[in-house]
Amino acid sequence: MIKFRRTIMMLSLGVWCFPLTADPNGKELPITPVPGLPKAAEAYYSPDGKSLICNAKVQADDDVHHVYVANIDGTGIRRINDRGEDACSYFFPSGDKIIWTSTRDYPDMPVGSWSLPTIYPQGAELYVSDLDGSNIQRLTHNKYYDAEVSVSPDGKWILFTRQIDGNLDLWRMRSDGTGEFQVTHTDDWQEGGSFYMPDSETILYRAWKKEFDDSRGKPMTIYTIKHDGTDLKQITFEDDKTNWAPHPGPDGKHFVFVKVEPPHNFEIYMMNIETQEQTRLTYSDAFDGFPVISPDGKSVLFSSSRDAAPGERSLSLFIMDISSLME
Repeated sequence: MIKFRRTIMMLSLGVWCFPLTADPNGKELPITPVPGLPKAAEAYYSPDGKSLICNAKVQADDDVHHVYVANIDGTGIRRINDRGEDACSYFFPSGDKIIWTSTRDYPDMPVGSWSLPTIYPQGAELYVSDLDGSNIQRLTHNKYYDAEVSVSPDGKWILFTRQIDGNLDLWRMRSDGTGEFQVTHTDDWQEGGSFYMPDSETILYRAWKKEFDDSRGKPMTIYTIKHDGTDLKQITFEDDKTNWAPHPGPDGKHFVFVKVEPPHNFEIYMMNIETQEQTRLTYSDAFDGFPVISPDGKSVLFSSSRDAAPGERSLSLFIMDISSLME
């Protein structure tokens, strides 16, 4: 049970420029930066918690973000792909394969923007490879936006967001790329950012109303749904607030997410689905986002601009120790 020992879209990334004040009141739990990845975001733990996968600009020829794998201490950094532009990525629970999104096979298609739904990169396909980028296998072949990808804890399902004619919906397929199945079918809601809960059946995700596609501070709501499209449940109930980027914990009860506080302050929270209690984790004026709970439930990996130079928008990776909250 959580001990509350402390008082406590994708959005347009144009709001990343904040005054860089990192928790002047000392309310945050211990935070450690991940070295060696100065321009990195949206990182996820490996199944053993010893490595991470992320999008980054590390090498001199990284004009755009590419997928990288590294140890959590910043060593062993290796680029997976060097063609096109990469986005969301994830480990298979076996620990020997990864899945990632890239435009690598469509160099002549419009670049678009990963942060503006009206111009999401078309031709973003899903690829599987070994941890060193070898044995690449392309799973989708449609020139749609296929991204925001993750894998079920039992390794049987790949979960992702597909955009068709401007509509975003959740899709799943088997781990070998066969058996595509559309989970959501909505004309007025845009679903994405989805992850399986530990039962490998329940999906946690965020959604916004399509009318807010062009809004920079669009309201977002977090839901769960079974992967057959049934048992839809609303989890957050702040209809005028942005509740974004949820990621489930290993206990099946807690998840972390981002709430945008006025005026444009991105903060990380933890929530107990059963009790609805929320715990604020970050107190920085910088951007704090893309939180992920470690496989052992003791830490949160997140992206932040808190170490960026004044006026810069670059993100780096940080790890927060939340073991005291999970005792």
